Amino acid sequence: MHAIHPDRSWPLHGVARTRQLEQLAQAQLRPQVLMQRAGLAVAQLALALAPHARTIWLACGPGNNGGDGMLAALHLKRWGKHAVVTWLGTPESAPADAAAAYQAAVQAGVEFAATPPEQPDLCVDALFGIGLSRGAAPRAPNPTLTYWLEHLQRNSAPVLAVDVPSGLDADTGCATTQTVRAHHTLSLLTLKPGLFTANGRDASGQVWFDDLGLHGDATASAHAHANADARLIAPPAPWPRPHASHKGSYGDVAVIGGAAGMTGAAVLAARAALHHGAGRVFVGLLDESTTALDPVQPELMFRAVPTLALADMAVVCGCGGGDAVRAPLPRVLSTAKAVIIDADAINSIANDTQLQSLLAARGARGVATVLTPHPLEAARLLGTSAAEVQQDRLAAAQALAERFACVVVLKGSGTIVAGPGHIPAINPTGNASLATAGTGDVLAGMVGAALAAGLAPFAAATQCVYTHGLAADHWPATRALVASALFAPPLP
Repeated sequence: MHAIHPDRSWPLHGVARTRQLEQLAQAQLRPQVLMQRAGLAVAQLALALAPHARTIWLACGPGNNGGDGMLAALHLKRWGKHAVVTWLGTPESAPADAAAAYQAAVQAGVEFAATPPEQPDLCVDALFGIGLSRGAAPRAPNPTLTYWLEHLQRNSAPVLAVDVPSGLDADTGCATTQTVRAHHTLSLLTLKPGLFTANGRDASGQVWFDDLGLHGDATASAHAHANADARLIAPPAPWPRPHASHKGSYGDVAVIGGAAGMTGAAVLAARAALHHGAGRVFVGLLDESTTALDPVQPELMFRAVPTLALADMAVVCGCGGGDAVRAPLPRVLSTAKAVIIDADAINSIANDTQLQSLLAARGARGVATVLTPHPLEAARLLGTSAAEVQQDRLAAAQALAERFACVVVLKGSGTIVAGPGHIPAINPTGNASLATAGTGDVLAGMVGAALAAGLAPFAAATQCVYTHGLAADHWPATRALVASALFAPPLP
């Protein structure tokens, strides 16, 4: 069993692939062995999380998730805990493994009750797990279930969710109004993408993982790694600079943006590029009346946009660009050595089919291109709504990557990086302190520096997204984070 921290990459599997792996594993095992392992794992984690708990309430659903919970109750009772099970199922209607789990729990003397105990010391949500994920048959309203869900939320005791918090979509991270908000989630057999993006991080708390012995089956283990639906981004490797190098070794970045009243966005992106290793950084402000000097960062070189040698640069385009960024976009898309399209540049492309054609043609040529939309900007490019993007963030990011043949960074909780030929990556770092003006401009500048230094677009995007989020994770929770505070050198 592992606690999931942002210290390594993990393969992520949606419901369909998880069920395939389950079938592979079950073909090698005796009946009910997987559920027995799952029940034991839940009980072990419950005991570790609340070693002094006396009463533990296990809310069990009618399917196999409930079976996991009932077997966990069996172990907890044997270990001296007062385990109280409330069960939505019946022995006659339950799946075979869950029915066997019920019989085993009854024989062990586990207490089954119609209502939850008044003051449990720990609650275990074993109601549905992946059973309520996308594509599952809708369930009829059930007053008992509604009461239990409300009780799980109102209760002061910590909640351990089995596999997935009930009501959370394991594939997408979408939550219903009654989604359980767990303090801990034990994901079984596989890690699910929905735990790490959209509403998943808020609902899941600390995620734990037990592969139920999958690593012992070489066939299933190989299948798991080869057929992942997504991966968590790993920490970037240290990138030492050789002594025998110079500013030209790390490339030039040009930031084009900063229309009237919004020059700060372009300056933030430029400063970020400088602090994250670019050899030289040029700023082409679209508000030409602005003083062409940054007194805080005098290393930045201000130039008129038409004079920038885009064919030799990584161009960050759009930060604070407003409507004015529309004019230089055709040249940027046609000639830039590498380009990061952000903010108002994305909106301009979404509203102009000719620009969309130029972006697609750039992708077809295989020229380095990274789009960094937030959900509303992604929706504009896809011709849909932000709500629909958030309903399936992985699918939205992949759709944009395929449409424009480029790397896409879909920002938000659990930022997603997608690109042609790559398994999508979900970022495990970052928090709500990044929800402030300018942090996206900083990220764009960081990616620009990485591209200028020669990193491939997907690697540049994943490394910068991880580092950007990690800086926020290290920020004191008692202080608001402003974008300019993200200018620390890249974290190892």
